Amino acid sequence: MILVVEDDLMIQSVVREALEEGGFDVVIAASGEEAAKLIGEPDRFRALLTDVNLGRDRMDGWDVGRLAREADPAFPVIYMTGDSAAEWAARGVPNSLLLSKPFAPSQVVAAVTQLLNNGNPAAPPGA
Repeated sequence: MILVVEDDLMIQSVVREALEEGGFDVVIAASGEEAAKLIGEPDRFRALLTDVNLGRDRMDGWDVGRLAREADPAFPVIYMTGDSAAEWAARGVPNSLLLSKPFAPSQVVAAVTQLLNNGNPAAPPGA
């Protein structure tokens, strides 16, 4: 099961459809706070796909990624952003991936598959 954290309903729909067509089960969280509650459920999720800017939430996607890694240091994390890519190296967790919006639905499936299959993205932050 893949946890998707996204506050935009249209992007939620596109990402859910792409992942489900790729054979993944999906749970959507519309806020960082909602995601934090779900991340606390051990062994429920195989990967996290989170928007960086989650509206007016206190928790942004960077926070959600760190929280997931606190629960499991090897947890696959993929960030989605339209304007925060430059912050990835400084704020993203190591060995994560970043998808810049707009992206093709197939890129979502490819990113999740890459992290689940080999766990070593080509360009981790700080590399």
